[in-house]
Amino acid sequence: MIARLNRPDYDRWACQIKRTGGCRQPIHLRGKVEHYDRATGQLLHRYTTRTEPDGVLRVPCKTRRASRCPACAETYRADTYQLVRAGLAGGKGVPETVSAHPALFVTLTAPSFGAVHVRREKNGKLLPCHARRNAATCPHGQVMSCTARHAADDRHLGEPLCPDCYDYEGSVLFNAVSPELWRRFTEALRRRFARLSGLTLKELRERLTISFAKVAEYQRRGVVHFHAVIRLDGPTGPTSPPPAWATAEALEQAVQHAAGAVTVEIAPLARTFRWGTQLDVRQITMDGELTEQAVAAYIAKYATKAAECVGTLDRRVHTLDELALHPLRDHARRLIATCLHLGAREDLADLRLTQWAHMLGFRGHFSTKSRRYSTTLGALRAARQDHMRTEEVTTGRLPLFDEDTVLVIAHWQYAGKGLSLGDQLLAAALTGQHAPHLGGPHD
Repeated sequence: MIARLNRPDYDRWACQIKRTGGCRQPIHLRGKVEHYDRATGQLLHRYTTRTEPDGVLRVPCKTRRASRCPACAETYRADTYQLVRAGLAGGKGVPETVSAHPALFVTLTAPSFGAVHVRREKNGKLLPCHARRNAATCPHGQVMSCTARHAADDRHLGEPLCPDCYDYEGSVLFNAVSPELWRRFTEALRRRFARLSGLTLKELRERLTISFAKVAEYQRRGVVHFHAVIRLDGPTGPTSPPPAWATAEALEQAVQHAAGAVTVEIAPLARTFRWGTQLDVRQITMDGELTEQAVAAYIAKYATKAAECVGTLDRRVHTLDELALHPLRDHARRLIATCLHLGAREDLADLRLTQWAHMLGFRGHFSTKSRRYSTTLGALRAARQDHMRTEEVTTGRLPLFDEDTVLVIAHWQYAGKGLSLGDQLLAAALTGQHAPHLGGPHD
C-alpha cells in the first residue's frame, strides 16, 4: 500500500480504479488504439497502455456473481432491475401502456427430498422446526423431530434431519433437469391457454403473445426454484394490448394446470421429476400490494446470487480429492460428491454433472427472459457505453470523429486480472466499497 501511494502514477492508477467501479478482479489489458483519417492516412489520435500504471489498462470483470465481485454484480443487478421493471411499467424502449397488460408473479418450487431444518413463523411468532409428538425413528436411528426455534442465521437451516435418509441423488438431478422442466412448463402453458380460449396453438400465436422473465433461486437445502413474471401481450408484443378475453384469471388457470402437468424423465435411472406442490401465483398491480417495483427488485436480488446460502463453492471442482481440500459443511459436501459420482456415469453425460458440481447440478442461466418481454441487457450496456464515450469526447480524452471518415485500429492482449491485497484495500477506500477479507491465501 505504501509503495503504491508513493508512486508518481498513483493518481492515474486511482483514476483507473474508479472507472472500474471498484471491481475486485479487474481484467488487465495491454495494447493500443489508433484513429486514422481514411482519406489522408493522417494519425488523429493514439492511446497506448505503455504510459499507464504497470503498463496495463484495467477494465471491469463484469461478473454477475456477488461472491466474486460485489461491484460488478451490483451493475448486473441494476440492469436486471431495469429490464424487469421496463416489462411491467414501460421505459427503455417499452411503451408505458404495457402496465395495463395482465401479469402474474409465479413461484415454482422443487419437491421434497427429505425433511430438513427450517425456520417457521406464524403471526409473527417463531415456531419449533419439526415438533412431532409421536415422531418416528428412521432406519438409521434418528428421531425425525426437531423442537428448536432456529434463528435466521442458524447454520443448521436447510440441513437434513437425517443425512442418510435424504435423497441427495434426487436433489442434484432435479437441479440438472430444472431448465428443461421450465421449458416444458412454458410450452404447456401456451397449449393450455389456447385450449381455454377455444383456439389452436397457431391461432393463439396470431392473436396473443405470452412473455416472461424469470430468475432461479437456491433454497438452503440446495435445490433451485424459479420466480417468474408472466405477461399477456398482443400479437406484436408489449406494443399491442392483448385481446379482451385474455385475462389474468385465465392465465392463472393455465399456470396451475401447466405446473402440475409437466414432467422430465431420466431414463437410465428410471426417475421422473416434476415441480413441487407449493405453487404461488399472484397478480401484479401498479397500485396494489405486489407492485412492479417490488417484483423487479425481488428478481434482481437473486440474479447476482448462486448457491452461497448452501455453503458450496463458487468455482469448479472436478474430483473428490480436490473436494476434500475445501472446508465445507457436510450437507454441501455430500451434494457436490453426489454430482461427481453421477457425473462419472457415461449414460448421464448429457447432464454435465461434473462440470456443474459446484452449482449442485444446476447448469442453466440464472436470469432469462422471452424475446419480446422488454429490452435486453445488451441494449442497456450499449447505452452505458455510449454515455461513457460521450463523456470522454466532452472532456477531451477522445477525439470527436465520424465513423465513416475515420479508421480505428485496435490491438489488445490479455495480461492478467485481479489486484494485490494492498491494492484491494486502496480500491475499497477510493470507491466506498467494503474492504476485502484478509483471512486466507485465496482472497
